[in-house]
Amino acid sequence: MTRRYSRQELFAPIGKEGQVKLQNAKVLIIGAGALGSASAEMLARAGIGNITIVDRDYVEWSNLQRQQLYTEEDAKKKLPKAIAAKMRLQQINSEIIINSLIADINGLNIEELIKGKSVIVDATDNFETRMVINDAAVKQNIPFIFAACVGSYGLTFPVIPGESPCLHCLLHHLPAQGMTCDTAGVISPAIQIVAGYQVTSVLKLLTGHKLTASVQSFDVWKNENAEINVSRLKKANCQTCGTEPAYPYLTFEYQTKTAVLCGRDAVQIRPGASRTLSLTDLSLSLRGLVSDLIVNPYLLSCSFENHRIVLFQDGRALIHGTNEPSKARSIYNRIIS
Repeated sequence: MTRRYSRQELFAPIGKEGQVKLQNAKVLIIGAGALGSASAEMLARAGIGNITIVDRDYVEWSNLQRQQLYTEEDAKKKLPKAIAAKMRLQQINSEIIINSLIADINGLNIEELIKGKSVIVDATDNFETRMVINDAAVKQNIPFIFAACVGSYGLTFPVIPGESPCLHCLLHHLPAQGMTCDTAGVISPAIQIVAGYQVTSVLKLLTGHKLTASVQSFDVWKNENAEINVSRLKKANCQTCGTEPAYPYLTFEYQTKTAVLCGRDAVQIRPGASRTLSLTDLSLSLRGLVSDLIVNPYLLSCSFENHRIVLFQDGRALIHGTNEPSKARSIYNRIIS
């Protein structure tokens, strides 16, 4: 036996009994980018007995500024993030089980993925996926720790099924929507703070401590912090956590549809939920990120990472230069939050 967790066991709210609970826990981390890699490392070092990491992407050079599990060698080899993360975490803690899955989360696979998990850690990059996770977590009664980070700003919120409002209840109350790390950038200290809040929530849950229904937010650059109790925002008619739940984001209707266009080396994407884009506002947020930008009353066209993208007001898009739906979805989510 080593004394690996001795300092954590000396922390009274966890103690030796809490450490045993952590070793028996199963945590699912969805997304292995900046937030996911930071949270995964802390949870692995804390001795979570079983960690599963799901991600659809691979390591790129632009990731290395903030995604702490990855190296230049990972970027050179374009290793899938889920694989690179597992390799690094096994070097950090060989006593725990690390599972990795290269996959794109959607309403068809999410319920099987979360089955039997103690808690779900959100490290995704788009709201559609978060809403899918939210529906599945509430349906299966599994706590879900939502988080977001962009620029120097971040926030977290615990979704506790049967107690707190869910993400669907708060959808129109959350700030910083419409901004992404690709359009507004991000600094690593903000990510570490968000991950710290997330992991603390996980440790509290797994050791039997109650979480309050509060949105915690901060801007590390501006030295601003806020905590808002949102328990009163729980809606009785919520389609996810209300009295008559329908879990809409698990249905085919609400899922993003992709179709490979025959003979055109392009993929068409249709968003699951209806939306109306302001093409003018979107063009302003994309300046500096894309090239060959053209906007008119009907569509927005631009070039991004060797792909030509055409966006329409209803959220539909054509992604040229690929016939892989998962790649097209990744590009789409990076352009539109």
